[in-house]
Parts: sequence; structure tokens; C-alpha cells
Amino acid sequence: MDLSEFKGKATYEQIKAYVVEQTGLKVSSLYIAQIKKKCGLDVGENFNLQKSENARQPQCTPEKEDAIIQAFRHFGII
Repeated sequence: MDLSEFKGKATYEQIKAYVVEQTGLKVSSLYIAQIKKKCGLDVGENFNLQKSENARQPQCTPEKEDAIIQAFRHFGII
């Protein structure tokens, strides 16, 4: 089985599982999307739009950001 076609592709669930396994930290899909945007990677369209314009959105902590970037490197995304 040739896995080279999957290089650079990982689901959010795979990234979450890798981060928990490696660091013990739980990360949300929101945090993964924030880091993808920060790295300049393509993020899919959000269908769950905010109801108000000034809604507060939680920001990813630096330790979780490092863990997500480590997962991106593991999966060959960056």
C-alpha cells in the first residue's frame, strides 16, 4: 500500500489524536484552524457563522500551538 498520496493530508481528528498521544493536551478544531490560518494553509469554509459581530473567540495557548505545529510536521502538512 502506497501512503505517499496521503502525505500532507490529515483530518482534524487525526491531528487531535496525535496531540493527545504526544503531549496529553486536548485541542479543539477551532485551535487547529487558527494555527492553519497562522501558517498560511488552506482552511475550509465555515458554515457555523457567528450570530453577532462582536462575539469573543478563544485563542490558542502557546503550548497548544507548539503541539499542533509539531503534529503538522509529523503529518507532512508543513
